[in-house]
Amino acid sequence: MKNVLILDDEIDMALALKESLKRCGFAPVVCHNPVTALSELNLSDFELIITDMKMPKMDGIEFLQEIRKKGLFTPVIVITGYGTVENAVDAMKLGATDYIMKPFPFESLQRVIARIMPSEETDMVAESQSMKNLLAIVRDVAKADITVLITGESGTGKEIIARKIHKSSLRADKAFVAINCAAISENLLESELFGYEKGAFTGATERRIGKFELANKGTLLLDEISEMAYPLQAKLLRAIQEREIDRVGGKAPIPVDVRIIATTNRDLMSEVKAGRFREDLYYRLNVFPIKIPALRERRDDIAPLADFFVRRLSKKMGRVFELSDELKKHLVSRNWEGNVRELENFAYRLAVVSKSDLLMPLLYDEVSGITNTGKPSVVENAPKGTIKDMERDLVVKTLRETNGNRTRAAEALGVTVRTIRNKLKEYGITEEEIGG
Repeated sequence: MKNVLILDDEIDMALALKESLKRCGFAPVVCHNPVTALSELNLSDFELIITDMKMPKMDGIEFLQEIRKKGLFTPVIVITGYGTVENAVDAMKLGATDYIMKPFPFESLQRVIARIMPSEETDMVAESQSMKNLLAIVRDVAKADITVLITGESGTGKEIIARKIHKSSLRADKAFVAINCAAISENLLESELFGYEKGAFTGATERRIGKFELANKGTLLLDEISEMAYPLQAKLLRAIQEREIDRVGGKAPIPVDVRIIATTNRDLMSEVKAGRFREDLYYRLNVFPIKIPALRERRDDIAPLADFFVRRLSKKMGRVFELSDELKKHLVSRNWEGNVRELENFAYRLAVVSKSDLLMPLLYDEVSGITNTGKPSVVENAPKGTIKDMERDLVVKTLRETNGNRTRAAEALGVTVRTIRNKLKEYGITEEEIGG
């Protein structure tokens, strides 16, 4: 439960906020005097502060200045009346996270809080119909306690789906153990999977429990199963069939009760035909196949995913990043050949270099103009110049709004003055055009 401090000298208003926040699952604390809050409360205990603007002894701006001086960067929402909007803007400049004007329905405050403090329970973003359908299947198969084979390109989130299956299963209170079959050599992988007895080989100074035993009664994720060496596949097949394993150097089989989830970015049937993967193991693993679509095949998820990543980073950095509409269009236009992983890395880089909380497509050139494949990533058959045209119009519009002031335009767009100068040169934008 998240602690929220409510600072308001109006007793009725503070009580109403307290009761409403309690119903939403927060742990609110009310204080009617900012001076008292500064002297008697440990403000670092709170994950959010909601303060009125006008209060006796110390107003909201003075309180905000004081906590920032103390090095506290807890998110702050300022409540302001109609006549103090300018003060609210000043508060934002001092580091307030957001403000809300009286009178307001509690739903409006809820939306502001949700933007500042996204739910930590959100582990999947699924706005596209294909992902909604996939998650419905995941919920059903989770209860069935059968072996699942998850396929999809690298970066699509196969392990996340595997964890989702475990969390929704009857084994959710037991261990979830993952092992990457591509990251470990054949000899070491056998020891990692099945364990070994003391003295089984040089260096085996004590008994070691393998992943199968660690996952007993729970779930074992075999990540990148296609990379497992052919000889070891036979031992894995036996473990799945017989529900027992043999430790390296062991004398007797050990029974195990493990649910198997395997993932791969390859076409396993093609690997079977090429003689690199056992056919009998393939059918043992492919009891219930789930294929995760590439990100370019579910474009409705791109902007929500980017929103999710920047909100998560906002919490770590003590800021409140927001994607501009222009940036969302730009992100949706890309192919994301590295899928969700590439999008996540891009969103983080974008946020880190941004001087503004509003993330703009202009920063794209400063972050990376190339995908991880070394090629520009754009939608196939998309009209050429669309993003560039949009970017040019944005530069012109912002410069007009700032009366041609490069510094203010750069601040508004969250880029450097140098970037503005480069864009003016790149797009041939003239002073006459800026002047309208």
